[in-house]
Amino acid sequence: MKKNLKSLKTEKLNISYFEIGNENSIPVFLMHGFPYDIYAYKNVVQILKKNDLRIIVPYLRGFGPTSFLNKSFLRSGEQAALGKDLIDLMDGLNIKKAILAGYDWGGRAACVVAALYPHRCIGLISCNGYNIQNIKIDSITPDKPENEKNYWYQYFFHTKRGFNSLTKNRNDLIKFLWKTWSPTWKFSKKDFELSQESFQNPDFVDVVIHSYKHRYGLVDGDKSYSAIENKLSLTPNIEVPTITIDGLMNGVREPKREKNIKKFTNLIKHKLLKNVGHNVPQESPLIFSNLILEIKKYANH
Repeated sequence: MKKNLKSLKTEKLNISYFEIGNENSIPVFLMHGFPYDIYAYKNVVQILKKNDLRIIVPYLRGFGPTSFLNKSFLRSGEQAALGKDLIDLMDGLNIKKAILAGYDWGGRAACVVAALYPHRCIGLISCNGYNIQNIKIDSITPDKPENEKNYWYQYFFHTKRGFNSLTKNRNDLIKFLWKTWSPTWKFSKKDFELSQESFQNPDFVDVVIHSYKHRYGLVDGDKSYSAIENKLSLTPNIEVPTITIDGLMNGVREPKREKNIKKFTNLIKHKLLKNVGHNVPQESPLIFSNLILEIKKYANH
């Protein structure tokens, strides 16, 4: 995928992205999560490239070659920043409307755009359901004990010890997250080696730490995203055609079925996948790809 990398400058970033397909075809953005990168979509791309799509897979801020344009910019990992990066990339590529698909951080970016800019979204594939955070409420509302246990890494990143671990033991920590979040996924040494370079981005640690502190209200966000964050605090409905996916072996959290019903007003289906964990596109690329092709049908509606 590195052979097809391109880059585009936005207001704050030089975004690196993989692209393949005809510019006149229906665009689809494939958004990776933490701690993964564009290679989560390697097999999805191989399937989708035969189906007349313009496929774009960006590196999120803090990952791979994507870089900040100014040392003074806050290395924010907040949800508003991720969503704004996606809409800025669409604007820079002169893409008015696209299929958006993602999981984890990337799924959050896709949900933000689908919720706040529905006219820019043909349809949405969202793993882990409704990914928009109501930080004022979520940061103080306790979850079930078993879910709180699974969030240990988020609380760990609130500490200096967690910062140091992510800095000094990065690869071992990420491998552990991969294993525990997707216990049935037998990733190879090569799978990890393809992605590990992305985690050496000089902003990786700062962006990750900020993300997990900001969502609990422990640090301020980037003021330039305040208007977007204020809109997201209302947890807006997502009106575009949507398919949600949950892996039943997800080691991070269980499926949130109620939010799928309440927050997606045009939910096509909610797909539950046996023996699949957190990293759905890499663990089940054929199913993920087929669901994108199902959403593609709505492009001309």
